[in-house]
Amino acid sequence: MNTHKTHWLSQAEVQAKRTQFGYNELPDKQKKSLLGLVFGIVKEPMIFLLVAIVLVYFALGDRGESIVLSVSVVGIVLIELLQELRTEKALEALRTLANPRCMVIRDGNRTTIPSRELVPGDIIVVAEGDRLPADAQLVEAANIAADESLLTGESVPVQKALLTDKERQVFSGTLVVTGHGLAKVSAIGAATEIGKIGTSLSTIETEKTRLQLEINRFVRIIAGVAITACLLLTTVFWLSRGELLEGFLAGLTLAISALPEEFPVVLTVFMAFGAWRLAKHNVLTRKNRTIETLGSATVLCTDKTGTLTENKMVVQEVSTPDGHAIDHGDDRYNAILTASILASQKDPFDPMELAFLEAGKSLPGGVAALYNEREIAREYPLIPESLSIVHAWQGAHAGYDIAAKGAPQAILELCQADSATAKLVNKTVDTYAQNGLRVLAVAAGTYKNDVLPEDRAKLSYTLLGLVALADPVRAEAAPAVALCREAGVRVVMITGDHPETARNIARSIGLDAEHVTTGDEFRQATPEEQAHLVKTSSVFSRVHPADKLTIVQHLKKAREVVAMTGDGVNDAPALKAAHIGIAMGKRGTDVAREAADIVLLDDNFASIVQGIRLGRRIFANLQKAIEYLLVVHIPIIMLSLLPVFFGWPLVLLPIHIVFLEFIIDPSCTLIFESEAEEPDTMKRPPRRLRQPMFGRSMILRSLVIGLSVSAVVVGTFAVLHQAGVNEDKARALTYLMIVVTNVLLIFAISGGRSVREAFRQKLSPLPIITSVFAVLLVVIYSVPAVRALFSFAPITFGEALVILGVAAVTTLLGRQLYLLIARAHEHADRA
Repeated sequence: MNTHKTHWLSQAEVQAKRTQFGYNELPDKQKKSLLGLVFGIVKEPMIFLLVAIVLVYFALGDRGESIVLSVSVVGIVLIELLQELRTEKALEALRTLANPRCMVIRDGNRTTIPSRELVPGDIIVVAEGDRLPADAQLVEAANIAADESLLTGESVPVQKALLTDKERQVFSGTLVVTGHGLAKVSAIGAATEIGKIGTSLSTIETEKTRLQLEINRFVRIIAGVAITACLLLTTVFWLSRGELLEGFLAGLTLAISALPEEFPVVLTVFMAFGAWRLAKHNVLTRKNRTIETLGSATVLCTDKTGTLTENKMVVQEVSTPDGHAIDHGDDRYNAILTASILASQKDPFDPMELAFLEAGKSLPGGVAALYNEREIAREYPLIPESLSIVHAWQGAHAGYDIAAKGAPQAILELCQADSATAKLVNKTVDTYAQNGLRVLAVAAGTYKNDVLPEDRAKLSYTLLGLVALADPVRAEAAPAVALCREAGVRVVMITGDHPETARNIARSIGLDAEHVTTGDEFRQATPEEQAHLVKTSSVFSRVHPADKLTIVQHLKKAREVVAMTGDGVNDAPALKAAHIGIAMGKRGTDVAREAADIVLLDDNFASIVQGIRLGRRIFANLQKAIEYLLVVHIPIIMLSLLPVFFGWPLVLLPIHIVFLEFIIDPSCTLIFESEAEEPDTMKRPPRRLRQPMFGRSMILRSLVIGLSVSAVVVGTFAVLHQAGVNEDKARALTYLMIVVTNVLLIFAISGGRSVREAFRQKLSPLPIITSVFAVLLVVIYSVPAVRALFSFAPITFGEALVILGVAAVTTLLGRQLYLLIARAHEHADRA
């Protein structure tokens, strides 16, 4: 092979072209600086609310409270930031793996360079097993075939030739499965076909998750109510007592007791722990908040090649020309397999040839024995005139052993088969094709002359039989699909492969394959007909990249929550348009990974089911945590509000609320986050699109329990106040009751576990957290300096026991009310 001196680039030309075209890499428009990441986190409405409260405290001179709040804000930002940086670091590692080195000819010399340094006009060396680093035009080609499934979705390798511009074109990211040659780089970076699809992603809008929107809306409503209540209480205090400053402090205390500032803590902790739990299953979460949406998915759109299948070929069956299957170990089986291997590369990369080698391990003596005393004398590569590969081997005896494999029609022509044989073979091939199998015919022969002919047709062949190959379905695919069905998640397979191949794969994993919608059928349909097809068909074949995006958009219009899996560039627009884009980490392209919300590092389809299961668990536990926070806020609000109207001393001061909300509440969040999933987690239908987290049942339960606790807590302070108990002592006893009640309410709102079960749960944080609570309370009530900071007077052990008893009884009653309302709601749902 010559080096095409007329096409060389000199180093000077390379520098000039790099100045003009830049590096061979996709622009990373979404990559942010550290400051940008921090700003993106801080500008979230809920984080902004926390920052605003800190500023208010600083303005009022309450530095102790402002410092505590500031530490909480910094903690939230750090958790989010560390997760962002961890994800970006993992993605950068994936980019490095996906950016290999390539061989290029410059100044007449072959040299290996990083693929990002390629420029248009470079001559690259193309060899079997290479992943092409740029779009290029072949200038020399010997039996080159490329796997373009990452670009087109079609798993069958595409044969390349020098006849037309279309046949000469090879694309960045595609894999050379056979042959070798030279190619002239025609496009790099964003100008490649991969780059164009990546650029088109910027026109697709992403959406906030429902939970984000709902919590933001709830926070805005509560914030508005809190500010109004603050102004109202300040006015009432001023008019009734004539003290504006104390009235403003009372109003501020009420406002911060009502503001749900711990909600961002809850959401951050749940999502961060969810990402950590998913990471243990090799699932990288690029956008934490999509974990919640994944648990709500109603439709899972999945590619076939490499997602449901292993993206490798295996020998499914070996048969005689008339279709009779041959058993393993039969002499005819061994002869067909031997010829298949001898007609392949000794160290192949082609998936079919690898399948022959794997099957050849069962041959007597294995594969290695086939090459003993044999040397390859000549290769007849695949050519347009004959879709066959013929190898002539020279051994110890005179003449040559001939082995041939290829398209059945091509092998029949080489064997000069009669019409009857051809009819039998074609019938067998059709039967295999209907079952989604690829078929090669195999022949063998001998050649006695010393000099091999130029034309393979001049050799003599005997038709041995047929080999049927399949891209096997992943072992975990069918169980995963079945579990999705049980969980109410519809699985839709979208592929670029042949309809019969798609149908058979669908059947093997349990999908309804009665009607397979082809890309042509879908594109020719009206928008209304497309919407119907998307609603009724579970299998789409021969689709174009644009079709995938259209399917996802129709599903979204039908108010489905769409998860989309994929690994190729062709999947990227649909990945970004879907509510949850799930890319493959090993086989996927940079474009697909950047567009996705979740990356499967092990390319395991079953990991999606773990994500759905975990997403549902997270949402259920998050709902419990938020309900708990709503319940405990009610008595806090009442203790801030009622003393003003009744003319009592203020019970709660800002430091009390800070202690409650930024020590107890986040700790309780950890307890709810660690709750095990409920037994029917994967047997319930997904959460409805419009089903709010803050439903009527939750609000009713929260109000009933919260007001019940409020009545006891406020009543306790009222009794103590009327009995003439010292103000600081009454405050100390009342505060002890509300703290203990808050802890016990965890059991009232959790999933029905007894106290013993809760403490015995493996890896439960409850024992540690309750121990911390106990120590903190002892410090607060025993250390004079800390007790003075909280404006408490000393209390006796007997008084503390009475308070603990009242708190326990209150919680038990609250638990019964909770269960009663929950059962009534379930009964109403069934009716």
